[in-house]
Amino acid sequence: MKLSIGIVGLPNVGKSTLFNALLKKQVADVANYPFCTIEPNVGIVPVPDERLPVLAKIVKTDKIVPAVVEFYDIAGLVKGAAEGQGLGNKFLSHIREVAAIVHVVRLFEDQNVAHVTEKIDPPSDIQTIESELILADLETLNKQKRSRMDATKAQLATEAVAKRLAGQLNKGISARNISLTDEEKTIIKPLNLLTLKPVIYAFNVSDKQLENKKNTEEKIAKWLHGYMAISHPTIRPSNDSIIFNAKLENEILTFAEEEQKEYLKQYQLEDTGLNRLIKKSYEILGLISFLTAGTIEARAWTIKKGTLAPQAAGVIHSDFEKKFIKADVIPYQEFVNCGGWAEAREKGKVQSMGKDYPMNEGDVVEFKVGS
Repeated sequence: MKLSIGIVGLPNVGKSTLFNALLKKQVADVANYPFCTIEPNVGIVPVPDERLPVLAKIVKTDKIVPAVVEFYDIAGLVKGAAEGQGLGNKFLSHIREVAAIVHVVRLFEDQNVAHVTEKIDPPSDIQTIESELILADLETLNKQKRSRMDATKAQLATEAVAKRLAGQLNKGISARNISLTDEEKTIIKPLNLLTLKPVIYAFNVSDKQLENKKNTEEKIAKWLHGYMAISHPTIRPSNDSIIFNAKLENEILTFAEEEQKEYLKQYQLEDTGLNRLIKKSYEILGLISFLTAGTIEARAWTIKKGTLAPQAAGVIHSDFEKKFIKADVIPYQEFVNCGGWAEAREKGKVQSMGKDYPMNEGDVVEFKVGS
């Protein structure tokens, strides 16, 4: 499955700088003025996976194919975007197709980089963006046609869910924070509501703020809880956030992987912003990876947690789901310990699983399919 992430935020908060770091090359036009990003920059970033080179060595293949994430760098939104201010709805529409949103929030102070509101106020910035997304969703819901006298049961159900959502959105409550049944989520899914998408807050901090990491994270926690308490007093606050320094992420691009990790230790960071962001994205979307390893390639595949074996096979090729017979499965570490398929089978470590087997993170698998 394709994992797509939209990077949003006010102008000049570091979205494009982060995007450049994520792609490990300068592909976005970073400039100190609003709307320097005129079209959404799209980049495909491999998901770091230390298991793949190990598998490739065991099965003696030179081809490694990691899972990937599509990042969309979307132009800075401003207050009134839903009504066409700034670059308006044109850019809100780009967010509709992504699976999750990374909301970049500026914490760093820099007199050389103008803030669109002329002050650093993270809770206010969060509120501005969220309000614009809510207004855009209200416009989407208001465009839904009212059911006629001969409306079907499905049309009436859609209208009822849309009406209930609109009522809550008008109170400033985002769709993701409205309790919906699985059936209601299915009904409303085709509308691609912006505020129904999971969000990760990415706080762009200064060197000094990064050095005082614990204090900075405590402030962020208070802001998030304060923002949620005001906007959604009955909703549990979101803790889906990371801190990063966009300039630092770009500076270490030329470092070897081990050098990067060693350098980041001085800031009490275990990994780069890219890796932490991807990990958090997998977490909030409930995603896992299964692995395939053979003479052709060693490869990682992204699926939803709980996906059954036939549907996982279908991610590789649609025919595999239709013609699924069984899945030969072994945990990654067991596969490594055995040194490959042959010894793993000899030791009885490979399990043959049927159609009701839910795939696990790190399963190494060979699917058996009919002709």
